[in-house]
Amino acid sequence: MSADFSAESGGEIVAPDFSSVEQHKLPVLTCSIVVGLLAGLLGTLFQLAIGWAEAGLKALQGQSLAAGLPGWLLPAAGSALLAWGAIKLVRYLAPEAAGSGIHEIEGALAGLRPVRWARVLPAKFFGGIMSLSAGLVLGREGPTVQMGGNVGALVGRSFRMRDDEIHILLAAGAGAGIAAAFNAPLAGILFVVEEMRSRFKYGFLSVQSVIIACGAATVVLRSIMAYLGEQPDIDMSLFSTPKQESLGLFLALGVMFGVIGYAFNATLVGTLDLYARLRGRLNRLRGLWIGGIVGALSALHPHLVGGGYETISWGLKIYWQPDPGGTIQLLLAVFAARFVAAMFSYGCGAPGGIFAPMLALATLFGMAYGIAMEHWFAGLEIKAGMFAVAGMGALFAATVRAPLTGIALTIEMTQNYPLILPLILTCWGATIVAQGLGARPIYSVLLERTLRAAGTSQQTPSSNIAP
Repeated sequence: MSADFSAESGGEIVAPDFSSVEQHKLPVLTCSIVVGLLAGLLGTLFQLAIGWAEAGLKALQGQSLAAGLPGWLLPAAGSALLAWGAIKLVRYLAPEAAGSGIHEIEGALAGLRPVRWARVLPAKFFGGIMSLSAGLVLGREGPTVQMGGNVGALVGRSFRMRDDEIHILLAAGAGAGIAAAFNAPLAGILFVVEEMRSRFKYGFLSVQSVIIACGAATVVLRSIMAYLGEQPDIDMSLFSTPKQESLGLFLALGVMFGVIGYAFNATLVGTLDLYARLRGRLNRLRGLWIGGIVGALSALHPHLVGGGYETISWGLKIYWQPDPGGTIQLLLAVFAARFVAAMFSYGCGAPGGIFAPMLALATLFGMAYGIAMEHWFAGLEIKAGMFAVAGMGALFAATVRAPLTGIALTIEMTQNYPLILPLILTCWGATIVAQGLGARPIYSVLLERTLRAAGTSQQTPSSNIAP
């Protein structure tokens, strides 16, 4: 059986026949459950392994001090080796495993990028563990999405599914990856339906399959975490519904995040261009120097680096009452430092995503803004943390251009259902402003860059499923 999404016949490109998919519901739905379970298991193990590796790296600080060395020295050396090893692994085993990987799945859904699951799964899993535990400002969601999509291709190939059915399983695995990364099944579903809308083949069966896979992945994640007694990544306060008079402040925050989202996308692309121009030893050893800097910072100022969950918790719990101005300056300084660190971390070619770093940036800026609003508009009885929560969805909406996913992801992660209306306002404002400034969805931009580098036309699907 050919596993192409399209085939050439008589010199013409023949698209897959998706109309016949509805006749084969049960096998596809069954495979979707398998994909969800496997993607959930892989994503959970990935998350746990990163946590264990991070703990081991943090222990190096104590060993460094005990040996009479600077506390940052051994962590810097360990992070340098891990980051360098991660970059080397993906470069030689599966270059498409570098970076987030979400744009690779979108390209695969369009038949434009290869799905080499036998290479990508080990490269992304072990390379991601190394790069994320090294303290690079990257998130685990990109790797879990790419691994989930590759699991979908693996299952489809193993059960001899048709090309259109493998397309469905790819999308289902990608959604399951989001669900497993954030414990957010609804966000996983919406991410496929909304963000991948131009490449996802809509149909009753395909949407059902995504829903089932996301649910199965979440069940696996929650079952394993409950068994191990693991706590949520973010210890979040629950807020009441803000007064109507305060809603304009949330809209203003959304406008600001629209500008930040535009700057984030433009700077990320500029940083990738900068890395592309590097030559010689500086390029070959970029994992060592980036990892070394990040490792030293992780020992000296841990909130400046890492995926961002600890920074989010720190930012939400910061005590600002004695000196609101000084606290705002601190939050903005950490925001600026993490912004720069995220650019250099992603651009270096290590496996890792940008969701979690964006959530941390949104929390820091939203909290700084919220402290000012709470201080200046005390009569509105607003809380600074409300703006931090609203900001999470807004920055996601501005950069990825998927406001519904941003709203669902934020609500599922924080459980702050009373903040749905403020979230709608901030996400809407951020999306409109970012679009008005000319920002394009970041994953579409990354996919176009990848296709140009590979010399692939965006209109010419290719044979793209391989072990």
